[in-house]
Amino acid sequence: MTPFRQTITALFIATVMAATPAMSAPMKTLHMFLSTSETGLDPAVASDLATLSLLENLFDPLLRYDYLARPVKLIGNTATAMPEVSDGGKTYTFHIRPGIYFTPDPAFNGKKREVTAADYVYSLTRLYDPQIKSPFAFFFEGKILGDAALKEHFSYDTPIPGLQALDRYTLRIRLAAPDFNFPFYLATPAASVVAREVIAAYPGQAGNHPVGTGPFMLAEWKRSDRIVLEKNPYSTAVFHASGKVDPADQALAAALEGQRLPLVDRIDIKIAEEFQGRMLGFLGGEYDYLEQVPEAMTDMVLQDGKLKPALAARGMQLYRFPVLQTYYLWINMEDPVVGGYSKEKVALRRAISLSYNNLEDIALLKKGLAIKAESPLPPNVLGYDPAYRSPVPYDPALANALLDRFGYQKRDPDGFRRAPDGSVLTLAMSSEATVGGRLRDEMWRKCLTTVGLRVVFRSDKKTEIIKASRLGKVQMFETNWVADFPDGDNFYQLLYGPNAGRANYARFNLPAYNERYEQARVLADGPARQKLYIEMNQLIQAYNPWVPLTHVISADLRQPWLKNYKRHPVELTPWRYLDVDLAERKRVNNMAH
Repeated sequence: MTPFRQTITALFIATVMAATPAMSAPMKTLHMFLSTSETGLDPAVASDLATLSLLENLFDPLLRYDYLARPVKLIGNTATAMPEVSDGGKTYTFHIRPGIYFTPDPAFNGKKREVTAADYVYSLTRLYDPQIKSPFAFFFEGKILGDAALKEHFSYDTPIPGLQALDRYTLRIRLAAPDFNFPFYLATPAASVVAREVIAAYPGQAGNHPVGTGPFMLAEWKRSDRIVLEKNPYSTAVFHASGKVDPADQALAAALEGQRLPLVDRIDIKIAEEFQGRMLGFLGGEYDYLEQVPEAMTDMVLQDGKLKPALAARGMQLYRFPVLQTYYLWINMEDPVVGGYSKEKVALRRAISLSYNNLEDIALLKKGLAIKAESPLPPNVLGYDPAYRSPVPYDPALANALLDRFGYQKRDPDGFRRAPDGSVLTLAMSSEATVGGRLRDEMWRKCLTTVGLRVVFRSDKKTEIIKASRLGKVQMFETNWVADFPDGDNFYQLLYGPNAGRANYARFNLPAYNERYEQARVLADGPARQKLYIEMNQLIQAYNPWVPLTHVISADLRQPWLKNYKRHPVELTPWRYLDVDLAERKRVNNMAH
């Protein structure tokens, strides 16, 4: 154990012993997995789902989502309530709840360190730091009044009028113009509070030393293998339902009301990248719930669309959940083979899109648990139009005709097409080195071969592919985007030119699209914004930087001993609210074995 970890462990034990009476109840442990490896645990930097799931539990933004409210609703988190909004929607005033403390760290020299409004000023300013290259800076850049000063000459000590601590517990944020989604940005992990002393104590290594105020704190970390979170002894979070609760959730609301969070003592998290390992682990009682049964594994648990009788007899439960998620293939617009805006390159990308067999994908790979994506937006996101239909259908005959017309008619002896200049044409698609990744590879190989396009696959971990994508070194990759907040802006920003090098992996930079995105971004959901969204869809489907694929209907499984579980459309984990019935877990596992 490193001296750092020894110090943290000693501080944690001392704090728990001082704050907690003699423990008589056995320790409650939640057993979980992450489907991909985590990266550095720095809220300003991390953007992959695995790491964001951890950050949700280690760090605290000002706002968070009400666990039970549907449609989704924001509530105060470290803020005492929702902000006071004035100046026509441009000024937000937050009151920080006194008595919130960072978890122990040597950077605090043995003292309890309270969160103040100035900490949020520092944390939000940090997103502008050019050394960090935060993928979430776009949430705030150009929106906070006077933030151009940070862009021109960055310094943490540069005061800007739009971001001020009025006193120890009062934070005022002023915008250059109203932004209807701004409160959503302040509920993301990227907007969480960090301590300046900690960042300074570990220069360039903040992601290896996560020190937050969330319901849990890091206890053990074996990279890409196992993470253990312990209950934060300083946590002051208490559950209160913020409004009307669905009748189906009345018992859940009553069970949680007034409870100090979190309810479990620790979370034991394993990295389980292979589908089969996750499924077998869940069926063997190693994990307490499983969200999104892998497509290739549905036959293990479902029969005629229902949970198999033997599993139902063990008390397991099945839920179907429409995820705010879009699967898509993005194509690098700066790649010399498939990129560019000339007619022949547009024709090549259009042919790739026309070759995609969505019916086969949904039936064979996703086992019917998905719907076709007509645009980037999934259902239940503000701006989604259920009547919109893509003008680019599955049509391999049209794809072949298009390639013939725009110079790809020459063929190799093995039947694959050559580029218009006569050179060998080979597409390179990155893929995850998993069973699911290999199944997707075979589907894409079949689709592209049908239109005469040769493709090779380059397998790697998803985290590594995303890193390379931000540098423009990946030609094509099928991935998915899960909503950071439930508004169309969160999806359309993925193709906004200035976001290239961040979440715009396709590096699409079309003035006509950028202009419409900028206009839509300042509008509330309504007919005017909807018109712009339709025009943006048409531009995407004219130039084909993306092939929108599917929106997933998640099949979720829950063990009988798990209590208080309700999947949220936006937040990635419900861990702080969950409880486990240890006697029931023991009884069920004894029966199974």
